[in-house]
Amino acid sequence: MSERKFGQIGRLKPEKIEEYKRLHRETVHTSEWKGVLEMIHDCNIRNYSIFIEGDLVFGYFEYVGADYAQDMKKMAADKTTQDWWKLTKPCFTKYADSSTVEFYTDMEQIFDFAG
Repeated sequence: MSERKFGQIGRLKPEKIEEYKRLHRETVHTSEWKGVLEMIHDCNIRNYSIFIEGDLVFGYFEYVGADYAQDMKKMAADKTTQDWWKLTKPCFTKYADSSTVEFYTDMEQIFDFAG
């Protein structure tokens, strides 16, 4: 199985930036939300990082599974993950470059240097 690299981008509501940071710096690491991190791992996501610049959010991860669509369905069906998204999704505004995406949108990878 070869890894696939993903970049995702989204836009936060200005009044929700600090809340979004707090949720990821503090809350997700509590025992109550441990299942979110376990589900990310169970869905074959590795090296997941989130970056913020102003109201832009950039996520990077490597997918090491065989069926990305199926793993994302599995994640979306998970109750703990759904509860986490109820906290994080209201922080986002509809991304300006997409009329259909409310959360993150996948980016096209155009360069990779592994050397």
